[in-house]
Amino acid sequence: MDSPEKLPSYGGQAIIEGVMMRGQNSVAAAMRAPDGSIIIQDENLSGIYKSEIRKIPLLRGLIILWDALGLGTRFLTVSANVQTGEDEKIEGASLILTLVGSFAVAIALFFLLPAAAAEGLQRWLGWSAWVSNLVEGLVRLVILVAYIWGIGKMEDIQRVFAYHGAEHKTINAFEAGEDLTPENVKKYSVEHARCGTAFLLTVVLFSIIIFSALGPLSLAWRLASRVLLIPVVAGLAYEYIRWSGKHLDSPVVQWLIKPNLALQHLTTREPSLDMIEVAIAAFKAMVARENDQKVSL
Repeated sequence: MDSPEKLPSYGGQAIIEGVMMRGQNSVAAAMRAPDGSIIIQDENLSGIYKSEIRKIPLLRGLIILWDALGLGTRFLTVSANVQTGEDEKIEGASLILTLVGSFAVAIALFFLLPAAAAEGLQRWLGWSAWVSNLVEGLVRLVILVAYIWGIGKMEDIQRVFAYHGAEHKTINAFEAGEDLTPENVKKYSVEHARCGTAFLLTVVLFSIIIFSALGPLSLAWRLASRVLLIPVVAGLAYEYIRWSGKHLDSPVVQWLIKPNLALQHLTTREPSLDMIEVAIAAFKAMVARENDQKVSL
């Protein structure tokens, strides 16, 4: 979730018993340790965040993918280690293997499986390519919603979703100019127009349009196109999310983002005050790092 002024700017992600917040130049995570204390880990950003990609429309959407895969995976590991007391690092070859494996599973589940299923139905029922592509998109949407709904039934994931809600509330409160205290932040919504959940739903909807425009394809080319065009779909989806986030006062935009906000009710829960306290700590640590200051909790 990114603020509307610039890319990259303030955004966040829920982790295990904590929240990660990202700014333009730094990232900070706050985690609730088993003893009740709040542990903070922060660092400067580099790599893709400092490259020219962040200024190029369509390509800058790749930063959001890296947020979820690279940066997100690493801080998820850090937060898990806080709970277990272990100090295992995921970096180098192990990080690459984890990312490749996760990305491969996601591609197979959300892109290749719907394409293969729609192709089979097209041959069996004699559908046109347009109908088949539409059904493929609907299957992809059903898989996405079912997956989110299913994992949301797990107790541990419900807590992660509550921290997700705390992250949204904190960003909403900040953007409203509110003094960041748990009591103040709790008043704000768990919805946010630029949430990663909104990005995922937009990717699915844009995939229907883009893949339908390709027309009839052989099965091999159909599957290959779904993989090769992921950066294009993600780039367009991000530009749409970024544009809509800058025009939230428009009644048309408010209508357009309703499905995105609705889906967020599957990936967020109402957080407790102690969860909000952690989200605020992460946000303040990130801002302090951005300004080269020390944070006080």
